[in-house]
Amino acid sequence: MKRIFLSAKLHKVTTTAVELDYEGSCEIDGVLLDAAGISAFEQIQIYNINNGNRFTTYTILGKDNSGIISVNGAAARKVNVGDMLIIAAYAVYSEEELKAYSPRLCYVNNQNILTKISTGSKTLSIY
Repeated sequence: MKRIFLSAKLHKVTTTAVELDYEGSCEIDGVLLDAAGISAFEQIQIYNINNGNRFTTYTILGKDNSGIISVNGAAARKVNVGDMLIIAAYAVYSEEELKAYSPRLCYVNNQNILTKISTGSKTLSIY
């Protein structure tokens, strides 16, 4: 049997831009994507802490260390600049893979700069 579990999370990132007239997606700082292990064009779920909206889109690679979190296309109607978001990616795991399972949880400061990565019992603080 295979089951779906959280693979990565960007916790409490701040929306820096919304672009309604765009093909769609969410542009995310490349450093944050790398830290979370999320790839460009990977499906993500976005949870808006400010208004409760939840939606699915995909990632676009943003400039490293830019702090960009730009929600684009139709999803831009669900977010305002300054809103805090949780961005989550999920993966399908076999029972065998779940024995070593641990999601990557990434935390940022108020400028979307990575401050901490947690994977199971390991935490790496970044200053």
